[in-house]
Amino acid sequence: MVREIVKDPILLSMKSTPANSKHPDDAEISRDLLDTFHAQPDICVGMAANMIGCHKRIIVYTSEGGENVMYNPRIIQCSGPYMVDEGCLCLQGTRKAKRFVKITVVWQDLHMVEHTNSFTGLTAQIIQHEMDHLEGILI
Repeated sequence: MVREIVKDPILLSMKSTPANSKHPDDAEISRDLLDTFHAQPDICVGMAANMIGCHKRIIVYTSEGGENVMYNPRIIQCSGPYMVDEGCLCLQGTRKAKRFVKITVVWQDLHMVEHTNSFTGLTAQIIQHEMDHLEGILI
């Protein structure tokens, strides 16, 4: 189901809690997150569950390999800090954000299998942006 994008900074500043795809509510959140993500094809490269009003640690993003869903992502290594202007569906305008050229992330997939992978460039930036949402950080 496509959900409305949350724009309330108070709701967006709340930290998200761990998610489990085997829990029916969390599985529904990831489906709704994907549906809402697909409804924004020209303006959206990533979304976090709190953007649709669910404070669970779930993100979706697009990369060269297609779209990806991460449950409970956490960055375990980063290098190459830089500053960038970013926009967001939840906020008007752009804001400065500190990002890293390369990040290594641990997460679970839709079957709760744990993965570790490194990301660079725009994909790394998108993941970092969405993970900020999970921490209640507004860019």
